[in-house]
Amino acid sequence: MVFFFTVTTPFGIALGIALSNTYKENSPIALISVGLLNVSSAGLLIYMALVDLLAADFMGQKLQGSIRL
Repeated sequence: MVFFFTVTTPFGIALGIALSNTYKENSPIALISVGLLNVSSAGLLIYMALVDLLAADFMGQKLQGSIRL
C-alpha cells in the first residue's frame, strides 16, 4: 500500500496540474463527472455505515439473545 500510494500520488498531482488549464468547472461534462463521483462516494459511505458498522451491532450476543431487542 505504501508503494501504491507513493507511485499514484505524484501521478495524480501531475495529472491535476496538467488538466487545470483545460478544465472548465461550469461545463456540462465537468458537472456530470463531479456529480457521478459524489454519488459513488456517498454510496460507498452509506454501504460502509449500514453493512459493515451496523451489522456488527446486530450480530452481538446481547441483541441475538433477547427477543425484545
